[in-house]
Formats: sequence, C-alpha cells, structure tokens
Amino acid sequence: MKSSLSLALIALFFSLSALANEEGKHLLILSGQSNMARLEPSISFTPTLENQFGKEKIIVVKDAKGGQPIRRWYKSWKLVEGNMPTNNGDLYDRLMAKVNVAIENKKIETVTFIWMQGERDAKDKQGKVYGESLRGLFEQVSMDLKRKDINIVIGRINDFDMDNKKYSDWTIVRDAQVEVAESFPLTAWVNTDDLNGDTNDIHALGDGYEILGKRFALKAIELIKSGI
Repeated sequence: MKSSLSLALIALFFSLSALANEEGKHLLILSGQSNMARLEPSISFTPTLENQFGKEKIIVVKDAKGGQPIRRWYKSWKLVEGNMPTNNGDLYDRLMAKVNVAIENKKIETVTFIWMQGERDAKDKQGKVYGESLRGLFEQVSMDLKRKDINIVIGRINDFDMDNKKYSDWTIVRDAQVEVAESFPLTAWVNTDDLNGDTNDIHALGDGYEILGKRFALKAIELIKSGI
C-alpha cells in the first residue's frame, strides 16, 4: 500500500515538474456566426501564427455557427425590451468545452479571443444592447478562464447594409463593435469591408476568408507581442 502511494506521489511530482518546465503556449479562440464559420484557420490564420511563434507554441480552437445572435454566447443577454430568454449561452458552453479539452495539462502563456459576429443582432433590431452584450461576453470569457489579460480581436461586420434598409440596426452594431474595441483593454478590431465584393454581399467572397484569417492572425500577433 505504501509502495503504491509512493509511486503515485513520484508520478505526480514528475508530472507537475514537466508542466512547470513546459514552454507556455498561445491559445487562440475563434467564434461567431457565418463569416467565422466559413473561415478555415489552417489556410492562413494558423500558419501566420506558427511562422511567428513556432508550431509547438500555438493552440487554435474554433467553434462557430451561422445565423446566430450574440445571446447564444452571452449568458446574461437581454432583449431591448428587457426580457431575458432562457436558452442564452448554449453555443458558448459548446465552445468552452472544446477549449477546456485543448488546454488540459497545458501551460498557457497568452489567450486571444477572436470574434466575428453581429449580423443577426442587426437583423433582429437588437443593436441597442449589442455593445453592452459584447462587453459582457468578454468579461464572461475572462472570468471562466480566470485571466484578466485576455487579448480580444473583433471582426467588424462589413458594409452590407450601410443604409440600414434590410437590417435596421446594421450601422449601430458596426459602431458598437468599434466603440468596444477602442475602449476595452487589450482589444482591437479589423476591417472586413473590402472582402465582400462589389455586390456588398453579407459574406466574404473569393479569397476573402484567406485574407480575413491573416488579418486576424496579424492583429493577434500584435496584441500578444505587446503584452509579452
């Protein structure tokens, strides 16, 4: 019995020692709706980060679903009218389940959360609560990962409906994303207006997602290096 306990303690000691000596990794979390769902990290996002930091230093976790409002991630979201739906945060829980698996027994040096979403909230006329919801989501991520130093990159929704004719809150959501990015610590935004072609489609066209992936990566690198 004592022998088994001693062996277990020795194994635990070496496991903890290995973790302590492990080089810290950069965790990149990508989430949002269709323009994130269509982005394939392995094409330009992950390679750009690996070229900068080394393949062994990068952990990328992505979970996105098209056509979804921010309330599927932010658990305390409320309607403009003030009501709170009962199924808030289910996609967030799915995302964080993947994150927890990916970082198990890993030493994480930095965390960067990359967000590409907002089209659905503009369509649903919930722009007035979008900025508050975005702040709440970022605070939720910070709390769950127990870190106050999380980098955040926001993909501003494109110029699909600048006259607010189809989606009445389009420019409200765009403005909220920029305002949050410029006022929230360790946060930046990237432009997507040139990625949807001359027809101003709601989605990126052609090589748009390859370009967007690289923009996200370069902005993440900038934030990561500024904090190291």
